[in-house]
Amino acid sequence: MATERVLDFRATRRPNGPCLVVDLDVVRDNFRAFEKAMPDSKIYYAVKANPAPEILRLLASMGSSFDCASVAEIEMAMDAGASADLISYGNTIKKERDILRAFELGIRLFAIDCVEEAEKIGRVAPGSKVFCRVLTDGEGAEWPLSRKFGCAPSMAIDVLRHAKALNLTPWGVSFHVGSQQVNLDAWDRALADAKMVFATLAEEGIVLGLVNMGGGFPTRYLKDVPSAQSYGQAIFGYLRKHFGNVLPETIIEPGRGMVGNAGTIKTEVVLISKKADNDNQRWVFLDIGKFGGLAETMDEAIRYPISTPRDGDAVAPCVLAGPTCDSADVLYEKNPYPLPLSLSIGDEVLIENTGAYTTTYSAVAFNGFEPLRAYVI
Repeated sequence: MATERVLDFRATRRPNGPCLVVDLDVVRDNFRAFEKAMPDSKIYYAVKANPAPEILRLLASMGSSFDCASVAEIEMAMDAGASADLISYGNTIKKERDILRAFELGIRLFAIDCVEEAEKIGRVAPGSKVFCRVLTDGEGAEWPLSRKFGCAPSMAIDVLRHAKALNLTPWGVSFHVGSQQVNLDAWDRALADAKMVFATLAEEGIVLGLVNMGGGFPTRYLKDVPSAQSYGQAIFGYLRKHFGNVLPETIIEPGRGMVGNAGTIKTEVVLISKKADNDNQRWVFLDIGKFGGLAETMDEAIRYPISTPRDGDAVAPCVLAGPTCDSADVLYEKNPYPLPLSLSIGDEVLIENTGAYTTTYSAVAFNGFEPLRAYVI
């Protein structure tokens, strides 16, 4: 739900057009919740979730580290006050010149998932620490990941062995169990794979020290999700199960779980119509859609909570769509969204829990619409 601070901002500032409003108090509370839930894990905020300078400065001031996907994100984190030793270059697909630039900036921790990437790092970032990402099945995630990132655990052994030969420091294993992951057992399976890699390489004298447990921590949309404390207890139990009393250094990379529930998008109803005289299916068009920042409605994967000034009136399902001249700009059609029958053109609507993966997904000027504006309060 939108916080009182967000509602007050909307009422007093009356921003024109669709916009995202992020409440930093919620981000602060989320960071503290992760700290309390997983006190032995370092928090590396996934910058891609929302790189607003105000968010990065707040998290840097609270002692967060940062997971960055590009040199630009590394520079954003450093501009916010993070030192290079608190930054991971977590993208497994990097140009060699970008690796070199990151190394020049002081970055010494890199993600890999193949020997070819390790070789690039070996050439331009000698002596750096590397961790190899392993594939997971993503079962239980509302936004499952493809096979784009990671390799089979057996291949990870070869990759880290090769990194050692390149005079890099094979430092550990990483995984990502899928975004908006609500199945706590997903970490059990992934940690079992990580332990296998650790044990196999230890027999060869290559001692790993890090398990990067990635992100996937959810924010609440329409369904309840486990608390950060629940995730912390479950993950610690799985770590003990697979690693015993000799626990590795661990990292978590919350993005959506850090900022998702901190943001609310204000939008307006542009049109309400039907497709035939005998068709009772309403189409409700907003002034924001997939290309304005709601890309995660693709395949209707993320179903955002929506509040209207008519809440409490009788509701009926409707197709919800964006304003652009593109037939793909439909948010919910296969599973129509229940909205009040009294909803009218010009009504302002709030799309809740949109603090993550909205502004960064917004098109630059598709159909001439400006990118999603954001206010951080």
